[in-house]
Amino acid sequence: MKFLEIARKDLLAEFRTKQMLNSMVIFALLVIVIFSFAFGNEATIFVPNLNKKIVDLLAPGMLWISFTFAGMLGLSRSFAGEKEEGCLEGLKLCPAERSEIYNGKVLSNAVLMFLMEMATLPIFIVLFSYEIKNILGLIVVVFLGTFGFIFVGTLLSALTVNTRTREILLPVILFPVLIPVILSAVSATGIMLSNGNFSDVAGELQILVVYDLIFFVVAQMVFEYTIED
Repeated sequence: MKFLEIARKDLLAEFRTKQMLNSMVIFALLVIVIFSFAFGNEATIFVPNLNKKIVDLLAPGMLWISFTFAGMLGLSRSFAGEKEEGCLEGLKLCPAERSEIYNGKVLSNAVLMFLMEMATLPIFIVLFSYEIKNILGLIVVVFLGTFGFIFVGTLLSALTVNTRTREILLPVILFPVLIPVILSAVSATGIMLSNGNFSDVAGELQILVVYDLIFFVVAQMVFEYTIED
């Protein structure tokens, strides 16, 4: 259970300053607020004929844009901080499987992501005047989509940590890989925001589950090689 200790270390270090968490939350909220002025209720002041159906089509994408770009802030520092402080070599010397490092980073990244989403999602619902009846369905979609993002992002963050241009390289290689999970999550989120049922998003949920499982298993097998110098 070394991964729990690694996650605990990362979270304790983060909660002392809350620097990364605050940055993620503020960034996500800014994106949501800007989009709400462009397409939400406030936009009708400037565009009276703005169609509610158009807003409903765009809103799920806006939500996941805020999630993914805010999450990138955390992922980009997931291993970079360890590298800069010289702690990455110490983690490699731990008497545990290298995959434990990955699992610990996944857990700490997931906690930060979910805290950011807990702060962002209610504001999004209020600003866009949604009345969510199937809140459990929405939570499940966000949960699966977020883990898909984290599983891939943590692996690629480790892969790029030794490059000089990691801040630029990470999103360049990450976003194309995320296309299936983002498209499925956006589609399922839109249906749930329109008070759909689980049966309405069965296809999207299957894609998310399969995507998560594939990349989690792949990461367990290849992480040892991605973290090498």
